[in-house]
Amino acid sequence: MRFDVTGKVSLAHIYDQPDPRAYFRGLRPLDYGVPQQAKPYFAKIITEYRESRHVAVPKVLDIGCSYGINAALLKYDATMDELYARYGDEERAGESREALLARDRELARSRQPPQAIRFVGLDTSGSALSYAVEAGFLDDVVHADLEEHEPTPRQRAQLSDTDLVISTGCVGYVTERTLTRVVRAQGSRRPWMAHFVLRMFPFDSVERTLASLGYRTVRVDEVFRQRRFASAQEQALVLDSMSAAGVDPRGLEAEGWLYAQLYLSRPYDITGTDDPNREQS
Repeated sequence: MRFDVTGKVSLAHIYDQPDPRAYFRGLRPLDYGVPQQAKPYFAKIITEYRESRHVAVPKVLDIGCSYGINAALLKYDATMDELYARYGDEERAGESREALLARDRELARSRQPPQAIRFVGLDTSGSALSYAVEAGFLDDVVHADLEEHEPTPRQRAQLSDTDLVISTGCVGYVTERTLTRVVRAQGSRRPWMAHFVLRMFPFDSVERTLASLGYRTVRVDEVFRQRRFASAQEQALVLDSMSAAGVDPRGLEAEGWLYAQLYLSRPYDITGTDDPNREQS
């Protein structure tokens, strides 16, 4: 079992396959489920944006989107259990990529969302992006590493006019460099943001950078199970990292699960939309 520099087990191999089957088979034993927990929060924020900004079809940018999981859950009301069953079915293990795509396109056709959303995915995995857009989960994709490179003129155009920026687990690997480049691609506009971030990753530098770009950030006063630890060794390495960062794992990560927190960032001119259970970060 290999580990990355953060102490987490390396799952890189599941993100760059021709289809999502390795992704779901790899994560199912770990009870990975944060996209399902994120779904109602994202849906609420999208509705708030649509109503307050009078935007009929909000454009959502999903950073670290992989195979378009968040889009499938929000656009077509899929569930993680449904997707685990869909892509983990051993009886269909030999099914071709084209047959799987055909089934996913049928899912997209058969479940028209009650309110339209345009989803754009940003990821470094070209294979995952290709599948997600071919399946109809994502409407457009940006294959780029904005940690290392400025967006090209075409990528900047694809990123522009974004209404909301979301993520479920990539912040920590993705930093303020990527978010700054996304914001700068908007010109003077400022999209709303909602990021589910593992507690092991400090959000302070991201928050400071967003503040300099005109954002106020609040943290939802709740924690969200991301997945089980893959092994006792992974748990020990992560707990060591958290201890070094001054984060107390008692009652949470110490019990065997990775936990995330939700950070909401909105332009300073937005008022009156914060729930009372949210605390300032």
